[in-house]
Amino acid sequence: MLEPLRQGLPPLDPATVSNAASCALPARYEAVREARKFTRRTMDQWELGERFDDVCLVVSELVTNALRHALPAGAQRECEQAPPPVRLHLMRWTERLVCAVRDPSHDSPVARDSDDFSAESGRGLFLVDSFSDSWGWQPLAGSLSGKVVWALFRLQPQGPAAASASAE
Repeated sequence: MLEPLRQGLPPLDPATVSNAASCALPARYEAVREARKFTRRTMDQWELGERFDDVCLVVSELVTNALRHALPAGAQRECEQAPPPVRLHLMRWTERLVCAVRDPSHDSPVARDSDDFSAESGRGLFLVDSFSDSWGWQPLAGSLSGKVVWALFRLQPQGPAAASASAE
């Protein structure tokens, strides 16, 4: 999973991932709610609840974009037996969290003009950019087809050393 991300992310050693979780999401808009619930459970397990609001907003936008723009027409009506076309990945390092959404499209995500805040849609990537520390996308290689869109969040160091450093 990390290989397609390497070019666009700050240096991250895959061997140092302290936690990783993923879930498959069906091609229906209820999947956004499922992604938020999965993110809440995962972040609670990782004791990162203080970052939930920002991360949840970004996950919601990334999953919504994948469902709205990256699926072929009619994908939401296809047979339930087909493999879920969208997958959410959460990966945690000591001081970083990456949210990545994989979808079957090869098209690059397009940020729309953020000047029109009265528009009904089109602000998703502007919100991703505003609430994450960085974001990007990479085409998938090998046996996987499509792309992954990711957002990175910097985390506060945890543990006794971090507590004493913040007290100084």
